[in-house]
Amino acid sequence: MARFMGRSWALSARMFPGRRPRSRRRERPEAAGRRPGTWLSARSVAGQVFLLQLVVVLLLVAAASIALVLQVRHDATNEARHRSLAVAETFADSPGIAPALRSANPTAVLQPRAEAARKDADVDFIVVLNTKGIRYTHPNTAKIGQHFLGNYRAAVQGHTITETYTGTLGPSVRAVVPVTDSHGKVIGLVASGITVSKVSGLANRQIPILVGAAGASLALATGGTALVSGRLRRQTRGLDPAEMTRMYEHHDAVLHSVREGVLIVDGDGRLLLANDEARRLLALPEHPEGRPVTELGMEPQMAEVLASGQIVSDEVLVAGDRLLAVNNRPTDRDGGPPGSVTTLRDSTELRALSGRAEEAQIHLKLLYDASVEIGTTLDVGRTAEELAQVAVDRFADFVTVDLAGPVLRGEEPLAVGGIEMCRAAVHGIRDDHPFYPVDTRFSFVASTPQAWGFGSGQAVVEPDLREADGWRAQDPGRTGLVVDYGVRSLVTVPLRARGVMLGMVSFWRTEKRDPFEEDEISLAEELAAHAAVCIDNARRYTREHTMAVTLQHSLLPRALPEQSALDVAYRYLPAESGVGGDWFDVIPLPGARVALVVGDVVGHGLHAAATMGRLRTAVHNFSTLDLPPDEILSHLDDLVARIDQDEGDPPPEGTEGGGAGITGASCLYAIYDPVTRRFTMARAGHPPPAVVSPDGVVEFPEVPAGPPLGVGGLPFETAELKPAEGSQLVLYTDGLIEDRSREIDAGFALLRDALAHSGRTPDETCAAVLDAVLPPRPTDDIALIVARTRVLAADRVASWDVPCEPAAVAEVRAEVIRRLADWGLDDVAFTAELVLSELITNAIRYAAGPIRVQLLRDRNLICEVSDTSSTSPHLRYAATTDEGGRGLFLVAQFAERWGTRYTADGKVIWAELALP
Repeated sequence: MARFMGRSWALSARMFPGRRPRSRRRERPEAAGRRPGTWLSARSVAGQVFLLQLVVVLLLVAAASIALVLQVRHDATNEARHRSLAVAETFADSPGIAPALRSANPTAVLQPRAEAARKDADVDFIVVLNTKGIRYTHPNTAKIGQHFLGNYRAAVQGHTITETYTGTLGPSVRAVVPVTDSHGKVIGLVASGITVSKVSGLANRQIPILVGAAGASLALATGGTALVSGRLRRQTRGLDPAEMTRMYEHHDAVLHSVREGVLIVDGDGRLLLANDEARRLLALPEHPEGRPVTELGMEPQMAEVLASGQIVSDEVLVAGDRLLAVNNRPTDRDGGPPGSVTTLRDSTELRALSGRAEEAQIHLKLLYDASVEIGTTLDVGRTAEELAQVAVDRFADFVTVDLAGPVLRGEEPLAVGGIEMCRAAVHGIRDDHPFYPVDTRFSFVASTPQAWGFGSGQAVVEPDLREADGWRAQDPGRTGLVVDYGVRSLVTVPLRARGVMLGMVSFWRTEKRDPFEEDEISLAEELAAHAAVCIDNARRYTREHTMAVTLQHSLLPRALPEQSALDVAYRYLPAESGVGGDWFDVIPLPGARVALVVGDVVGHGLHAAATMGRLRTAVHNFSTLDLPPDEILSHLDDLVARIDQDEGDPPPEGTEGGGAGITGASCLYAIYDPVTRRFTMARAGHPPPAVVSPDGVVEFPEVPAGPPLGVGGLPFETAELKPAEGSQLVLYTDGLIEDRSREIDAGFALLRDALAHSGRTPDETCAAVLDAVLPPRPTDDIALIVARTRVLAADRVASWDVPCEPAAVAEVRAEVIRRLADWGLDDVAFTAELVLSELITNAIRYAAGPIRVQLLRDRNLICEVSDTSSTSPHLRYAATTDEGGRGLFLVAQFAERWGTRYTADGKVIWAELALP
C-alpha cells in the first residue's frame, strides 16, 4: 500500500505543477552539503542489487561448469563402453569367423579383416583370441601370438565382459565377447577397445559458450542497474524520504476518509490513481496505474465513460455483479492537466435482478460451449476430459468423471450396482488436487451419493461435505484430504445415454464459492446428458475399432516360416484411423522355393479386414497346388468376382446387410528359386516391385500390370528376373508411396533414394524406407517386404539325365548313393534310393521323352524326377491280384511330403526326406 500511495502522489505531482513540493525542490540550493551518490555505491539500492546479481551469475557459471565436466566424463565413458561392445559383438557375429578360427592359420584370415573393421569402426584395437587368451590378431603384428593382458576368462564361459582401464593412451574401455559355433560352444574370443578421449570433447566446445553467457549476463546486470537507478531518481523528482513520507500521510488520509471510489484518468485514457474502494467495486487487477482503462477488464460501457472523459452525473452502469452510480468531471477546467476525475457509488437496489440475468446468460453460454467443445473426437477418455475442462471455473472448481470399466473397452455395463469404476478424467482450478488420479479403479460404496445416483439414475446434491457421513464412507483417508483441501459442495449426475448407464460425473466447489443449490441441478444434468451421448458414441466406435483390429491381427501372419532361399524382413503399419485390408505372406514351396505375396483390399473397416483374410487363405490354398503366378492370380480373380457377386446380392427377406461388394483388390505374387536364381512374378493392379542390386543400384522392373482382382476378362502375364546373389526384392502396398500431399511420382522418387544404398540388411532397409518415405499422417495401411536372395550352392545340387530304359535305374541309384556319401548323408541313403527308384521307374514306365533326376540338400533332402508327361500319379488301393500300384504308398510312407508340379515342358514329381 505504501508503494502504491507514494507512486500515486508522484503522479499527482506531475499533474498539478503548482503544488508545494515541486516549488520547494526548485528553491533548494545546490550546495546544501549533500552530494548525489553514484548508482554503483555500495550504500545505494542499485549498487546492492548489482553486487547480488554479480554473485548469482558467478555461482551459476561455476555450477554449470562443474556439472558439464562431470556429465561429459560420464557420457564419454558410457559411449566408449557401448561402442567397444558393439564392435566386438558385430565382428564376433560376422560370417566366416567360426570357420576361420578352426582353420590351420587363423591369423592369415582374421588379421586383415580385423584391421579393416578397426579402421571402419574407429576403435583402438580389435583382437581375436583363442580360448586360452593367445592373440590371433593385433594392430601391432609383433604382439600376435602373445597372451592377452585383459580379463577374458568369463568370456570363455560364454559371458560378455566390459571393463575400464588405463592404457598407454589414457583411460580406455575394452569389451570381450565369445565366438560360438553352431552348437553354442565357445571356440574363440573377440576383444575391442577404445580410449575415452576419442568420444569426449563436448566440454571444450561448450565452455566458451558458458564464458560468453557469463559475460553477457554481467553486461546486462550492469546496464539494468544503471537504468533502474536513473528511473527511480526521475520518478521521485529528487524528493528526500521525509518529504515523501509527509506527502504519503496526507494522501492516505484523504483517500481512506471517503467511502466512494475515486479514479483519476489522464488525457490519453490511462489510469493514474484508484483508491481501495474503486479497486473493490471495479475488481481491478494488481498495479493498474499507467495502463489504458480499456485494458483493465471493465465492462465496455464503464471503460468507454472513463476513457472518453465525458461529463456524467449519477449514471447507473453495470460493473460485474454490481450496479454503480457514476459521476465524471474533467480536470482541465481551470487550466489543469487534461484528464478526468470519476467517483463511484455502489447501488444495490437492482443487484439481485442483475445477478439472476447474468447467471442465466452464463449458463446459456456454458451449454453452448459444451455443445461445441465436448465430443470433438471418438475417444472415450478424451471426451471425458473435455467434459471436465468445459465445466471447470464456470460451474465448478473441480470436475471428476468416473466411467464403468467395460465402457472404456467399448462394452456395455451389465450390472446396475457394485460395478468397478475407473477415473477417466479429473480437472480443476489447480493441479495439486486431492482426488483419485486418472486410471484409478474402485467401486462406489452403497452409502455414497454417487452409488445412489448410479443406481437410481438421478442427480444428487451435497451442500456441505463436512456433514455428509455417507460420502465419507467411500475412503475415509481420501475424503478427509478432500475436506481439508477446502472442497465443500458436490453435485453428482449419472451419465446415461440410450438407456445405458455409463458412469457418473461429479462437480465440486471449494469454500471460496457458494455451495451448489437445487436449482443448479438442471444445468448439471444438461451438461451430463450431452456428454453421455458423446461418450456413448465414442464407446461404440471403440467397440467396433477393437473388433476390427482383433480380426485384422488374427488374419495377418504372426511369424515368418523357416526357409533358406531368402532373408526376409517386413513392416506392417495400420492407418491412423480405421483398419484396412493390406496383407502379405511368405510361403515355402517344394524344391526349396519361396513365394512372396503382397496385396491390398480397397477400403477400411471390418469388411476390408474380413475380405483380406479370405483372400490370404485362398492364396495359401492355391499355393499348395504349386501353380505359376499368373494362374494363381487368375484363380484369385475368379474368387473375388464370385465374392463380389454374392455380397452384392440383396439379403434374404427379414435380414439386414447385403449390397456391400468388394470395391477393388490388388495383388503381386512372386516365386523365387534359389537353384536357378530366378524370380517369376505376376501382378494384378499392384505397384511394381523394386530390385536393389548388391552395389546399391535400384530398378523397377517391367512387370505387366494386369487388371485388379475381380475385374475379369483379361489374362495375367508373368515376368522373370535373375538378379545377382545378395540382391534385394522390395514389395509394398500403395499406402507407402501414395499420399494426399504429394504426387505418386514423388513417392517413387523417395523410395528409390531410400533404397539406393549397399550393404544393408533387409531389416535395415525396412527401417530406412519407412523413415524416408512414410507420410506424416498415413491414411492407408502400409505393408512392406524386403527379401535378400540366397543361392543354393552348386555343391548342394546334383542332377542326372536318365535314359528311358529300366536298366538305367540301377546306375542312377549308384550315383545317388555315392553323392549322398559325399554329403555325409549315409543315414538316408536307403530311403532316398527306394523313393527315387519308384519315381524313376514310374517315369520310365508311363512318361515319354527325357527324364531328369535332381537332388537338393537343403533343410530336407529333396528328390525330384521330371519328365515330359502331364499325367500325374495318384495314390490308390491296389487289389490283391494287381502287379503294381503300391510304389506311391512307399513314397508317402517314407517321405515327409511329396507332390507334383507342372512345368512348361511337363511335370516334376518331388519328395522331401527328413535329414538326421
